[in-house]
Amino acid sequence: MAFASEDDLEQWTVQSLEDMGYDYIHGSELSPEVPAPVRGSFHEVLLIHRLRDAVMRLNGHLPPQAVETVVNTVRDRQFAGELIQENQRLHELLLRGVPVSWVEGGEQRDAVARLVDFKDESNDWIVTNQFEVVGKTARRPDVVIFLNGMPIVVIELKGTESGTLKGAYNQIETYKAQVPELFRTNAFNVISEGVTARYGSISADLDRFMRWRTVDGEVIVEEGTDLALETMIHGLLDRSTILALMRFCTVFEDEGAGPVKKIAGYHQFHAVRKGVDAVLAARDRDGRGGVMWHTQGSGKSLLMAFLAGRLMRHPDMENPTLLVITDRNDLDNQLFSTFARCAALFGEAPEQASDIPDLRAKLNARKVGGVIFATIQKFRPGVGETDLPELSDRSNVVVFADEAHRSQYGFDAKIDADTGETKYGFAHYLRKALPNAVHVGFTGTPISLVGADTQTVFGEYIDIYDVAQAVEDGATVPIYYEGRVAKIEFEEGAAEELDAGVEEIIDEAEEAGTEIGEEDRNAVTRKWSRVESLVGSESRLDTVVADILEHFDARLEAMDGGKAMIVCMSRRICVEVYNRIIAARPEWHADEDTEGAVKVVMTGSAQDPAAFQPHVRSKSRLEALRTRYRDPDDPFKLVIVRDMWLTGFDAPCMHTLYVDKPMKGHGLMQAITRINRVFQAKPSGLVVDYIGLAADLKAALNHYSNADRQQTGVDQTEAVHALETQLDVMRAMFHGIAYMKAVKGTPQDRIHILPKAIEHALTLPVDGKPPADRRDSKKRFMKAVAALIKAFRIASGTPRAAEVKDEVGFFMAVQSAIRKMDASSAAGRGAEEVDLAISQLLNRAVASTEVVDVLEAAGVDRPDIGVLSEEFLEGMRDNENPNLSVEALRQLLNGEIKTRTRTNTTQNKAFSERLEQAMARYHNRSVDALQVIQEMIDMARELQEQPEDGLSPEEVAFYDALATNESAMELMGNDELRVIATELVSNVRSTASVDWWRKENVRKKMRVQIKRILKRHGYPPDLQADAVKRVLRQAEVLAREVA
Repeated sequence: MAFASEDDLEQWTVQSLEDMGYDYIHGSELSPEVPAPVRGSFHEVLLIHRLRDAVMRLNGHLPPQAVETVVNTVRDRQFAGELIQENQRLHELLLRGVPVSWVEGGEQRDAVARLVDFKDESNDWIVTNQFEVVGKTARRPDVVIFLNGMPIVVIELKGTESGTLKGAYNQIETYKAQVPELFRTNAFNVISEGVTARYGSISADLDRFMRWRTVDGEVIVEEGTDLALETMIHGLLDRSTILALMRFCTVFEDEGAGPVKKIAGYHQFHAVRKGVDAVLAARDRDGRGGVMWHTQGSGKSLLMAFLAGRLMRHPDMENPTLLVITDRNDLDNQLFSTFARCAALFGEAPEQASDIPDLRAKLNARKVGGVIFATIQKFRPGVGETDLPELSDRSNVVVFADEAHRSQYGFDAKIDADTGETKYGFAHYLRKALPNAVHVGFTGTPISLVGADTQTVFGEYIDIYDVAQAVEDGATVPIYYEGRVAKIEFEEGAAEELDAGVEEIIDEAEEAGTEIGEEDRNAVTRKWSRVESLVGSESRLDTVVADILEHFDARLEAMDGGKAMIVCMSRRICVEVYNRIIAARPEWHADEDTEGAVKVVMTGSAQDPAAFQPHVRSKSRLEALRTRYRDPDDPFKLVIVRDMWLTGFDAPCMHTLYVDKPMKGHGLMQAITRINRVFQAKPSGLVVDYIGLAADLKAALNHYSNADRQQTGVDQTEAVHALETQLDVMRAMFHGIAYMKAVKGTPQDRIHILPKAIEHALTLPVDGKPPADRRDSKKRFMKAVAALIKAFRIASGTPRAAEVKDEVGFFMAVQSAIRKMDASSAAGRGAEEVDLAISQLLNRAVASTEVVDVLEAAGVDRPDIGVLSEEFLEGMRDNENPNLSVEALRQLLNGEIKTRTRTNTTQNKAFSERLEQAMARYHNRSVDALQVIQEMIDMARELQEQPEDGLSPEEVAFYDALATNESAMELMGNDELRVIATELVSNVRSTASVDWWRKENVRKKMRVQIKRILKRHGYPPDLQADAVKRVLRQAEVLAREVA
């Protein structure tokens, strides 16, 4: 069939469908001009007699007048000139039936008449060719499939030798314009020239017509091995597949510009089928439904909605309740919006829990049904509670965890050294509240990449749809990489000047009364020798921004428009980049959000510097910018971000990503896949790298290789074995310490045992002998407990891990106490004030030279990273790349894991020497772009909300420290944090005295009182020790001022 004509394909298609159980009638027999015609005219497309017979057959109780009412409801158009709205109306009638009333025996009767038998026991299927229809003109589609007298599939074919998919698509578009009646009941359309084939909804552009590459949902037919049309006929056009696609995998989404009809891709359709089977199997077993890995940009949110709708209507689920969990408010809102637009799938509108009491009320009130959205942080004990009560013991509660690798790792037990109370992470409380629920995880990246063992929590993979398959299917576009690392060099003589300048700034700060110990001195110099300070230097930003603008101009011309995103290291750099851009292109600037070609999108608050304030926006203003940016015709074409819009944001018209921020692993893949969305003639996305990401990109893509896919994850038995092994090591270490009695006892018992356990850990034998130095004992213990925690987290989710989590929590409490002892002996902190001066000094000392295309310099063409080409992945495919969790287990068992701890070996190094070393590493990366980034930048957390008016400057400072903890903002709220801030200021003012910092007893008293205040308010809700430390540091700053 290499040179099959259009007629050959038509005849072969009809014969294939007839072999699959369709009744065949040639179009000429359906002409209104034959004797006993089935149509009154060529304008009619419905086969009325077949529709009437089907209504009578499927609804035997209906009287004739009611049958006619049903037929007329289908036949009569309600949305004249609005084809998609009319299609949506009839789609609902096909799925839910036609409401009808009649009078019988003097009484009104009501019923819902079925148009389709979704069990396919009484349907009437026919296939016809050359079916002539007259609208604005006469048209004759190649093949049409009718269901109960209604045309639901139109197939347009072109010859294999000279025909094209574009020609077939244009033919469908012509039919829609000239004979729209043919598409009122349309489910989808098929276009093919034999070798290739696509299907799409009536609202789909050509780039949204999709492949169907499987017959049974298990075996993927490789391109070129079979005729795509044959695969589509036997896979997609199977009668049961059409019915299931119509019923469970079709939605009409309206984002304000009118409805758009979306239907599932083959990967989504079969993933739904597999997901239903997995959930049913997990009920009354262990509740682990499994993991869906569908790569970013392939429609994961719609997949979740399709699966949710299928489960909600499945009879064996007995009207279930669905709980959708995310770990961030913005993702919760985005996913909720998608589900709200797909409410017809569930038969009810989804609900969003506003706070913890609201979540509990919604779950408690539900005995059946319901689609509820909440963030994982809402699963925590309330004020005065030590545990979360059981909210439902039903096994037909299904929990969907979006980005499961982030939201479901909180099983650890933590023992409070002061109160002896044991607290757990959010995931533990979720399982406690819904003990019999089924949990399904969704992720856009392979779980080996994110370093958290999603499978032990949720179960085995349900379905995998990776990057290579998505690009091959046309579900995403390939992504290309261009290395343009900006080199950095010292100005002549600047090194010595910088070294002396830093020392001078620190000395002046100390003379002014700032207490800066050796550790603080090192922290300051380390901070400013990191890559962030180099990248943010003024001269380098001048060079990079100039290069971006020149590059973007060329991209706009080559791509005929489109949009781009710049990713910066910090909010300060975002603002600096914006200022440089509008200085070069003043016409791009606008004060109003509704105007302007370039904007900064970032979080912020009223306490931010004045330069930040024009870029700090409310939620509604950010949403307006999001809408503008997604509009390909809007002049807003360049956005500058740090973290926002790097996840959960789709703008298909964006084609270029300029990256000037170190990223790796899951975060890197999330960011670059912002540009892999299909859009019109967009051939690919482009990542332009100014920071040297090639090594991290290559490492991340390792986890997407086909060879790794089946090896990802870790066997449950191995995981539990590793946990048992590490637990045995700890038990042997603590032989003679009756810690288990305390673990199972009262808080007072646990407080009593901790000092003994700490002393024991610090005097452990080393190599079978008493330690010559307590530090050797500490090192042995800390190394062993780190191995235990790693093994516990890999095995988390298993029954055995649940059994021993309190015991593991005890060892973690000992570890935490020893770390606190180390921290308390360090010099006091107070060097924040010198940061600005050093930053200014650095800007004078560092000069940026040229921007170099490293690949061009090496003579290498740009690799196609989207399709995992051999060009880019050479040297990777032949290497073994077992799952990270399996490797971690092997290392644990062989004792090869080494704990990374902070040392003071570089304390006395001069600032300029460290800066030159960092610069050398950075410079080496600019040659080959393959050196692994060794230093990660600590990015400041943003305030979630700004405090209300009325706070004093001191209270605002405390509010800042409190609000940097995201869980506090999420769970405690603005008012509660204001109360704490006010109470803290009052306490510090009453406690501080002259030269208080020289009196250890006074300092200790103040710290104890502050911790009591925080504990009384339940702060921080996620138990992060760093949150408390920030508050204590702020207290010392205030105490200096008021003393």
